[in-house]
Amino acid sequence: MSKKIWNKYILPLFWPEICPFCGRVSRNGICKTCREELERIRIREPRCMRCGKPLRRPEQEYCYDCEQTVHAFDRGYSLWLHKKPVKQSVYQFKYHNQRRFAVYYAAEMTEAFFPAVSLWKPDLLIPIPLHKKRIKKRGFNQSLLIAEELGKRLSLPVDAKSLVRNKDTSPQKILDPAGRKRNLEQAFSVRDTFVPVPAVLLVDDIYTTGNTLDAAAKKLKEKGVQKVYFLTISIGQGY
Repeated sequence: MSKKIWNKYILPLFWPEICPFCGRVSRNGICKTCREELERIRIREPRCMRCGKPLRRPEQEYCYDCEQTVHAFDRGYSLWLHKKPVKQSVYQFKYHNQRRFAVYYAAEMTEAFFPAVSLWKPDLLIPIPLHKKRIKKRGFNQSLLIAEELGKRLSLPVDAKSLVRNKDTSPQKILDPAGRKRNLEQAFSVRDTFVPVPAVLLVDDIYTTGNTLDAAAKKLKEKGVQKVYFLTISIGQGY
């Protein structure tokens, strides 16, 4: 029996496909109920022209955070607000080894952001790296899994080696704004073997304040990258 037949017909009998957002058995992947919930929290225009957060008024160009901050990245988008059922799904993905969820996230992100990525014309995808201690504990880098799936769909190379996490930083969500910035000082570096390209697309799971993406973008631009964009699964509410 071929591997293709096994994966397509036999394996699902023992491990049926589940919805990555509610965990119920769903042969179509994302179930109808969760699809309706996802549409309600999908980010649409008006968006912040820098970080992509939803805006309350169409005449706004930037969210409150981006009006107060000079970002190192140039622009980015997130697919959903970080609310139920996305919040629970990402938690299961990262902390309960649900690696296959990356396929669904990447498929949804590609459908939504292919036009934007085509305009940005990135030369390669770079996932936000984890420190080696975190990799050892978790077993994988969730951002790399998403980047690999996006790379297949967007026909872009993935560079998972050039950007390095130097510090095992504390989780950003437990820190105040000032602490988040201090936490990421010198957190990243770029290997000397990296050959600068005009544009890079960073990939991460969640956008909170943008400090992580800023820190990574800053190091890449110091190495000669001209434009740094990003894509994430979800993002916090804008102002």
